[in-house]
Formats: sequence, C-alpha cells, structure tokens
Amino acid sequence: MTVTAPAPSPTTSEELALAELCKRMAGPYRGADTRRSVGQLTISAVCFVLLWAAMLWSLKVSYALTLALAIPTAGFLIRLFMIQHDCGHGSYFRSRRARDWVGFCIGVITLIPYDYWRRTHAHHHSHSGDLGFRGFGDIKTLTVREYLALSPLRRLAYRVYRNPLIMLGIGPSFHFLVKHRYPWDVPRSWDRAWASVWWTNAWLVGIVALMVLTIGIKSFLLVQIPVTVLASSIGVWLFYVQHQFEDTYWHQHEDWDFFDASLHGSSHLDLPKPLQWMTANIGFHHVHHLSSLIPNYKLEACLAANPKLQRATRIKFGDTWRLFRLALWDENASRLIGFRELRAAAAHVG
Repeated sequence: MTVTAPAPSPTTSEELALAELCKRMAGPYRGADTRRSVGQLTISAVCFVLLWAAMLWSLKVSYALTLALAIPTAGFLIRLFMIQHDCGHGSYFRSRRARDWVGFCIGVITLIPYDYWRRTHAHHHSHSGDLGFRGFGDIKTLTVREYLALSPLRRLAYRVYRNPLIMLGIGPSFHFLVKHRYPWDVPRSWDRAWASVWWTNAWLVGIVALMVLTIGIKSFLLVQIPVTVLASSIGVWLFYVQHQFEDTYWHQHEDWDFFDASLHGSSHLDLPKPLQWMTANIGFHHVHHLSSLIPNYKLEACLAANPKLQRATRIKFGDTWRLFRLALWDENASRLIGFRELRAAAAHVG
C-alpha cells in the first residue's frame, strides 16, 4: 500500500479537467526505473562511506581538513535522504519490500525513522497549504490574526521559533538528534510509526557501541557531529525555501485545492547543476507535489516536457536567504510577510 496521499476527488467539471490535465502531464514519468534507482543508490552510498572514511583518516592530519570534508559528506547524506524520501512515496523501487528495506536502512544513517517520517510526510502532501490541517510534517506558520491573538509570551516564543538562527542552527539539530528519538506529538495509535522509532533507536545504539569498540567515541563524534549538524541544517533550509515564499499558497480548508496547492504552494528552486545533482532534483518541488510517484531522476524531464509546469514560482539560490524574514500569513493580502510588516497588516484585521 502506497503512502502517497491522493488528491481529493474532483467535484466540478473544471476540477475534473484540471485533474485530467495533471494526469497527462505527470503520467508518463511515474514509476521506478530499477536500473537507475540501483545506480543512484550505489553511487550515493559508496561516496558517502568513502568520504566518511576520509574524514576519519583526516583526524590524523588536521581537524580543519576533517571539517572541510564534512561538507561533501553531508551533501551525500542529503542525497541518501532523498532516496529514503522517494522510497517513502513508493516511487523508487517497484518492490514494496525493497523500498521499505532501503528506506529503513537509510533512516538509521539520517536519524529519521522511516515509517514515522513516511506517515507525517504523507500528511504534508495531503494538506500542504491547507490552513485547517497544519501541524504534521511542515514548518509552523501562523496567520496574522492568530499571531495577534497570542499572549505576549507566546508571541515571543513564535518569534524565537521563526528566527533564522534557530530555524537553521539549533532547531535542525534538536529535531533530528532529539525529537526523532521520541516524537512526542505523534498519536499512540500510529503503531507502525512508533515501531520504526524504537527500531531505529535500537540500531543507532548498536552502531554507536560498534564505533566505541573500534575507532573510539571521540573519533566517532568528531566525524559524525559536523556531518549531522550540517546535513540537518541543509535539509531544513531546502524544505523551508520550497514552501515559504511571498506568494505561496495558503487557504482555509473549504477553499483549498490540491492542484493549486501543488503548483503554487511549492517553489521551483533553481539550483546550480552540482547542487541540483547532490539534492537529487528536489528543487523541482512543485512537480514532486503534483505527483509524488515520479522518482527524483524523472522530475526534470517532466518539467521540460510541460510548459504549464514552468510557470511556478522560481527561486534562485542567491535569493533564498531573504525568505527567512517571512513569518506570518496575511490572509487579506494572500502572501507571507515579515514581522516588520505586521503593523500595516494588523490594521486590516477585523
């Protein structure tokens, strides 16, 4: 059973026509190419292991060299996560068993329990841009009205949460190192998700024990911590800029539309080719949201073949940093704004 959340059933002739159009655009690119999947996985895993080993060796030379090598090592860890991501969507291998096995193994390395993440991420795809279904698998975003209704202390907490130093610094490390070990906001009824958390934690304990017995805890931490911290921050940065931009899509549930949310609530992150390759084409995020059954290595071809998909909001790499000033959804203006614009927006709140 795939975890990819389906689009809501269209109810009008216009929605039916749009659904059929989307099906025609995405249909030829859905489904895994086993040869390409195996090749991508092999290259990514081998490069990650070799770079990790090079970092361990470099401890004998210079820790500055170790930190320099952490950059490409973290890059390949991100690339491995993108493979885990596709496995969770059911797009990477034709075999469910192969997807789950690979996804779980990568999840141990990325510190992301596979079934737990798959369940919350499916929620994100089902409700991205829906103001009535925020909470799981997304970045907390308040409307202007909601923010103004908070107490001073809770306003401060939200400002701290949205601060770039927290969003890209402390927050990602806390999320991946701590919260993924015990995701307290997940319902207890999610048995499979909780099982993946406990099994991932158990394997992590075993790996750490093995490292202590072989290379020593100090060497292990000197190598692994910078890789984890860097990869976590890059991962959050990627997810943030693909949904948090001025003219993104947020609507109340009764006015929400899956296809509009996919094409207008997800950006086309235009990365330099080396970064596009390292991040496994995740920058074509609107195409991915249109159909998560398209594996990462087919996203660019789908985009090139469909001019309608090329109208999505395009964000250049150098423009991503300004997006971190955005924090609140202004329902009157239908755009994300920063705290500096709050006073003007508040004047229009009834």
